Amino acid sequence: MALIKSISGIRGTIGGRVGEGLNPLDIVKFTAAYATFIRRTTENPSSKIVVGRDARVSGEMVARCVVGTLMGMGFDVVDIGLATTPTTELAVTMEKACGGIILTASHNPKQWNALKLLNERGEFLNAAEGNEVLRIAEAEDFDFADVEHLGHVRCDDSFTRKHIESVLALDLVDVDAIRAAGFRVAVDCVDSVGGIAIPALLEALGVKEIVKLNCTPDGLFPHNPEPLPQHLTEISDLMKSGKADVGFVVDPDVDRLAIICENGDMFGEEYTLVAVADYVLHHTPGSTVSNLSSSRALRDVTRACGQRYEAAAVGEVNVVAKMKEIGAVIGGEGNGGVIYPASHYGRDALVGIALFLSHLAKSRKSVSALRAGYPPYCITKQRVELTPAINVDALLAAVKEKYASYEVTDIDGVKIDFPDSWVHLRKSNTEPIIRVYAEAATMQLAEAKAADVMMVIRSMIA
Repeated sequence: MALIKSISGIRGTIGGRVGEGLNPLDIVKFTAAYATFIRRTTENPSSKIVVGRDARVSGEMVARCVVGTLMGMGFDVVDIGLATTPTTELAVTMEKACGGIILTASHNPKQWNALKLLNERGEFLNAAEGNEVLRIAEAEDFDFADVEHLGHVRCDDSFTRKHIESVLALDLVDVDAIRAAGFRVAVDCVDSVGGIAIPALLEALGVKEIVKLNCTPDGLFPHNPEPLPQHLTEISDLMKSGKADVGFVVDPDVDRLAIICENGDMFGEEYTLVAVADYVLHHTPGSTVSNLSSSRALRDVTRACGQRYEAAAVGEVNVVAKMKEIGAVIGGEGNGGVIYPASHYGRDALVGIALFLSHLAKSRKSVSALRAGYPPYCITKQRVELTPAINVDALLAAVKEKYASYEVTDIDGVKIDFPDSWVHLRKSNTEPIIRVYAEAATMQLAEAKAADVMMVIRSMIA
């Protein structure tokens, strides 16, 4: 059993003893801490908190614990039921609520679940806020409401439709162009809430034909739910048969988007954001943001449009903060996460699909031809094992000094930008390792660059 408490929420495997797995007692404790934090900090006069969940088998149990606890803390709950993460984020602002909780473990296997915490803007709590929730939970510093002040619950399953309507209303979503293109689209929704939202979105966009894979929202996950190439053989084989012009794959909570070319090749998760940003920048000039471990291709595409690119520390909340700071028109992460401020400040696969199809329709190209027009990069992800006694911060500082003749960024670990490649080193928060990401024009070059820096680290340890 596993239970992980972090600034972004609490997640774990279902069951086990208190403090060792995600069980009702830990769920109640953490939910009460979050409710206490909201009560003490919000300036929103509302007493409403939105709760939405993905289709995990444990979702109903977790939702009942969360909803009951919020009511016991004196909050009125808007229970939107099965809903994507971006739908829940939008529901917070649509309801003018003072917060929201998303019940999802994202791409983790079915035995996992989690509580992800939102503020009154429908955005994730920052580090300081998350740490305060952890402190309150640890101290059990909360008071439940008396019988005269218990909250109420209202169930409302209309927010998927409202989310889709908001996507259709975006200026750069061209429904007429998509309908005229007559696209045949295949989707793999890993038997979670994407199976509700994505086909409905595609129908609303005027897609000619939808080929559905794994669209029953029962949470049984027919394959590993992380949308990586090794897990997507079924839809890749379908695409090779010529049954669709483009394939879309989402994770269980639908904030990540992977694209499959018409020939079955992977478009590349890193290039979801690149393609969408390319389309947005050609219609809305402005700056872009991704995290330090995302592909350099976004920087190249942004600069080719004469615009400014900046990198943020890894983590959606950090990307959003940087986007707000510089007024970015598009941003996100290289895991297929598209953040489009014209909609909201959250990763949203529905927005990504609508913008990508608009781009594809107007380009009059195949998906593979569109992909071929972007800078070719390959990313490798490695790790260096350490002993618990090693001072990782001191080690990273030494690496920074070693490569001081290059462009070095240290806002999140150490990233070294070489003329033709980069290497990003980050320490793990959960185990004694350094994660090593590297990107170059070919996988061989990326792996060689990563190996060079890893050799330097090992020599320093020795």
